[in-house]
Amino acid sequence: MTKTVLNGRLAFAAVMLVGLILPAVFERHMVDLLVYAGLYTIAGLGVGLLLGQCGIVNLAQALFYGIGAYASAYSTVTLGWSPWSGILLGIAISVAVALVIGFPLLRLHGFFLALATLAAGTIGTIFFFEWDWLTGGTLGIGGLPPLSVLGFEFNSPARFYYLVWAVVIILLVLSSNLVSGRPGLAMRALRDSAPAAEVMAVNIHAIRTKIFALSAGLGALAGSLFAHYSTYVSVESFTVQRSIVFLLIPVIAGARSIWGTVAGALFVTFVPELLSGFGDAHQMLFGIMLVLVVTLMPDGLAGIPARVARRFAR
Repeated sequence: MTKTVLNGRLAFAAVMLVGLILPAVFERHMVDLLVYAGLYTIAGLGVGLLLGQCGIVNLAQALFYGIGAYASAYSTVTLGWSPWSGILLGIAISVAVALVIGFPLLRLHGFFLALATLAAGTIGTIFFFEWDWLTGGTLGIGGLPPLSVLGFEFNSPARFYYLVWAVVIILLVLSSNLVSGRPGLAMRALRDSAPAAEVMAVNIHAIRTKIFALSAGLGALAGSLFAHYSTYVSVESFTVQRSIVFLLIPVIAGARSIWGTVAGALFVTFVPELLSGFGDAHQMLFGIMLVLVVTLMPDGLAGIPARVARRFAR
């Protein structure tokens, strides 16, 4: 075992240990923010797979986030289903919708594709507003039951923290394996040189559509978990602004880094909270920080450890 690998494993173990004890030392509000950071990591991971591995800008993630949330809300509150059935329903609907709209949209490229996903997200928000018989409109849907496993309910921020971050770690491992395998090689090939990938018999459109559907499923999963954590959903949580936040996560983290998605999610969750003390100027300060991160850190937050290691190696 090389020294680099050993140091990496020790660092991972230290991070995991810190993560395990955080709910015991943080106040409720901070644990609540950590839960939302976990939810944003799941949704941002889907956007990051498209952006970092396929070169696709997705501005429709809030649509799938909302589908997952409303599927869980309607199936549990109105139909009386179990929460886990509602989560599976939301993922299934989101994947189906992604396949239907992705098949034609993903034939576009560049800015045209980004605008097309933005339009899809906007239309989804309108549907959430207008279909009040299903979504409750501006009143929303409340009274969602907490998630439970074998009778153990995740009915507090500390309990839900462990659930959501366990899901995050599993998804990060699976995504890393996907990216490091043959599908990841095909995705990078179409990202870097689509004509060359076509020559190598890579079905570009099929891969783009499958990853778009996978991204939608991750967005729906995050939305369903959000719904059961907050026990209330309304249309204000699924606007285009939310899609922009999800896009910022991989951009800040370093689009090609899977594990860096965690850093991006923590950034968009905690930095606005820390800047809220500056009153109306906090949005401007957050924008300045975004510009500084993108300008000074071309590899994103995930590139900081490598830069520090290179500096100490001199």
